[in-house]
Amino acid sequence: MPALSKVVAYLDRTLRLAEIGDYANAWNGLQMENSGAVTKIGAAVDACEPVLAEAAARGVTFLLVHHGLFWAGVQPVVGATRRKLQLALKNDLAIYSAHLPLDVHPQFGNNALLCRALGLTKCEPFFVAKGQPIGLKTRIALPISEVARRLENVLECSPHLAPGGPTTTRCIGVVTGGAGGEIAQAAAEGVDTFITGEGPHHSYTLAEELGVNLFYAGHYATETFGVKALAEHLAKRFRVPWEFIDHPTGL
Repeated sequence: MPALSKVVAYLDRTLRLAEIGDYANAWNGLQMENSGAVTKIGAAVDACEPVLAEAAARGVTFLLVHHGLFWAGVQPVVGATRRKLQLALKNDLAIYSAHLPLDVHPQFGNNALLCRALGLTKCEPFFVAKGQPIGLKTRIALPISEVARRLENVLECSPHLAPGGPTTTRCIGVVTGGAGGEIAQAAAEGVDTFITGEGPHHSYTLAEELGVNLFYAGHYATETFGVKALAEHLAKRFRVPWEFIDHPTGL
């Protein structure tokens, strides 16, 4: 069985943690250590209490997540925070989080994998956040109905569309997660169709005013790709089993 330190070192290098900027509470990297061995890998979007409980029940000793334990910042170790830490410690569960370093990765990244699944090729980086471009865009002519159909097939859920742009796309941008509030930035970078996970109420009408088609495809749904692909890769490299722990929010 691989040592936790070797798995962590490999992930840190592969995801270029030292080079990728992120939000203050992301705390990318190892957030909780275990006793030192990895016997089974789990992948999940969120390090929430139900996911940690399910990981423990399945015998996971290394949990890879996109949203880590500390999104709410420093807080007293009471209630759910205490229960989550207790779950991890009692079940010898290590927790590793990768937010923007996973979003931007060219092989395992949420954006790259979603574009690939949608059949979007010749993509180039766009949408700078925290010091680097985190999204991808491509020039392609597709009926907006076809974009919606592909999203529904890939994500197995119906995307919500703010139809502010042309009926046939010219330039599509993709930023998984919660980038809908930044529709103006996407428009300024030349996209007429913007695919993201979710956004605030005002982003719908702003998209109309900016002449951009805005797809809300689901924050959770658009960010399952990276943890799955990376966990599968780790499992093959270190010869341990892995499982995806699905805990959809519908958002």
